[in-house]
Amino acid sequence: MTKKNDSDRYVVPNKERGGWDVVKEKHKRASAHTDRKDEAIDRAREIVKGQGGGELRIADKHGKFDDSDTQKGPRHKESPAKDRK
Repeated sequence: MTKKNDSDRYVVPNKERGGWDVVKEKHKRASAHTDRKDEAIDRAREIVKGQGGGELRIADKHGKFDDSDTQKGPRHKESPAKDRK
């Protein structure tokens, strides 16, 4: 049994209203919707990175997955520079 990663996202065509959706596995609604595929991919990368990293799978215009991309989340937040006088 594989563990589901909630930060994974899929870029898929929206057949009802056109454009592209960014969705989670077994989704009920899209995380994002855009007119263009490249915009959806950029938004999906932002979402996955913000969730700490995960897998981005990209479908073609027929809904067949033809590409994937592993996104790493931010390694760590740098501490603010200290004032030195």
